[in-house]
Amino acid sequence: MLLMDTQQRVIFNAYVTKESYLTVLPLFESLKSKGLMPQFVTMDGHLQVMRAFREVWPQVKIQRCLYHIQRQGLSWIRIAPKTQAGRELRALLLKLCEIRSFKDRDLFLEIYSLWITTYSSFVASLPRTTVAFKDLKRTAALIHHALPNMFHYLSDAKVASTTNKLESFYSRLKSDFQRHRGLSEKHKQAYLKWYCFFKNH
Repeated sequence: MLLMDTQQRVIFNAYVTKESYLTVLPLFESLKSKGLMPQFVTMDGHLQVMRAFREVWPQVKIQRCLYHIQRQGLSWIRIAPKTQAGRELRALLLKLCEIRSFKDRDLFLEIYSLWITTYSSFVASLPRTTVAFKDLKRTAALIHHALPNMFHYLSDAKVASTTNKLESFYSRLKSDFQRHRGLSEKHKQAYLKWYCFFKNH
């Protein structure tokens, strides 16, 4: 698990087998006891990790990574949706990472609201076992639940709209880890700490 600040420095790393509420909560509590008081955090939609963030730092504002929302939604809605509702929702998702201003945001919200008004009855009328119903329902729900935390970055230039820089670093780290498959758990933890140390220096 990695945390990176606005200067792209790794400020925390931990070798964990699974990100869960019970795993990250004591880590976050330890960081808070050492003085870490984040105002914003940009992250994916991991519900248990978000729960831990909000429990330890109730004042923190969570910025949902736009790329994660887009990627997840596109994977559900598929490359070639068979319904007009699906095609329009896919087109909306493709614009998500291009939002750079409040005007762009307002247009996105207007189009999404129009989509809901136009197609909510159609989606509800679909048989619940069909692929179209499942795809449209969960993709629309993804956007709906993420909306309150999608656009904090427009109010503060220091807030990242995506976790792309962290993901890029993490991708290189995983690739390097794979070249050292024979490391023991103890040595993997040491490798992670040294890797992050040299990244920062």
